[in-house]
Amino acid sequence: MCININKKGKYDILVAGGGVAGAAAALEASRSGKKVVLIEKSTQLGGLATIGLINLFVPMCNGRGVQIIKGMAEEFLRLSIKYGFDTIPIDWKNGEPGFGKTEQRYVTRYSAPIFSLALTEILTENNVDIKFDTVITGADVTDGHINGITVYNKSGYEYYEADMIVDASGDADVLHLAGVPTVTGGNFDTYIAFYTNIGHCESALESKDISKLVGKSCGGGADLYGKGHPEGMPLWDGTNGDDVSEYLKSNQLKLLNNIKDEDRTKRDITLLPIMPQFRTTRRIDGDYTLKTEDAYKHFDDSIGAICDFERKDFLFEMPYRTMIKTGFDNVIAAGRVTSGEGYAWDVLRVIPPAIITGQVAGAACAQAIDSNKPIYNIDVSVLQNKLEKENVIIHFDDALVPDDKEKSEIVDIGHI
Repeated sequence: MCININKKGKYDILVAGGGVAGAAAALEASRSGKKVVLIEKSTQLGGLATIGLINLFVPMCNGRGVQIIKGMAEEFLRLSIKYGFDTIPIDWKNGEPGFGKTEQRYVTRYSAPIFSLALTEILTENNVDIKFDTVITGADVTDGHINGITVYNKSGYEYYEADMIVDASGDADVLHLAGVPTVTGGNFDTYIAFYTNIGHCESALESKDISKLVGKSCGGGADLYGKGHPEGMPLWDGTNGDDVSEYLKSNQLKLLNNIKDEDRTKRDITLLPIMPQFRTTRRIDGDYTLKTEDAYKHFDDSIGAICDFERKDFLFEMPYRTMIKTGFDNVIAAGRVTSGEGYAWDVLRVIPPAIITGQVAGAACAQAIDSNKPIYNIDVSVLQNKLEKENVIIHFDDALVPDDKEKSEIVDIGHI
């Protein structure tokens, strides 16, 4: 069978995936003066942070009043609440309190649909060419160099050339198709929908706070550490079509069963997730893999300091090497496909760090083009200087490392 493929022209940078990491990469690359196309398989931007209904900017501070994650993560947090509600704690309403001034974490919930619209607005304003409802089907590779990407949408098969590729697909789809070494993970049985009832409505009216209108209801209800995962059930793969379909079917039926006995006139499911809510499916086997025991370590090639979203005080740095693989000269990972293992993968994959790795990917691709160097061989010090000017904290302050926390006490509490 002969398949006609329409060539769509040449871009400087192609970003695969329109989640928060992909949006950050596209925005950063465009601000760096590059011609950018973003390929998104769904009809909205934001990924798990929006259509996945995980509408929470997890803590961006150390739990002692000091903000650790800034840069584009801070910009996107502000964007998420620009046109909708927020739940920023009072201690953080007027900015960073300062060390010892609070133990309240810097977090917020937001309207997932409105954040998605705001992402479309900011990327459009910055001339990013967004291709919605477009699925990546193949990678044209020669000796570790991706010449172009094949996609499928309502126009049929199309081919995009690009000098640099950012894989922010969430599942390392481009990396996998291009033959870059990858590692698969596994996922607990979790499925969350937006839900409301008369009680939520009354609470919203009484408080005059629209954020109280919608709560959440679950199909599978496993938590981050696997509590609630059915005994004997294998972890969900997320990279196999049959597995994904079975996950969605079984969890949608569980959700329905969980609400069947409630008064149908007094409650409603307001929104189902429009993508599987997997967190750790497949990621790059990078030149370095971040581990739980890397807490409190400094890296010469750090491209951003991050904090543990579950535990106060724990600080990490993200090595640039977690995003690249030597031998593949024009592709870089961003978001939850960066190289981490165990609980460190969880620390890397959540919204704020994912945004920073997207920002880094966009800047690194632009630098690689300008310097005519492979993505794995750019001058990281130049990249670090650029990021620092964009308010990214590259190295955490050692004064924030608690005296009573020994490295030997750091155990891997991850779920893989």
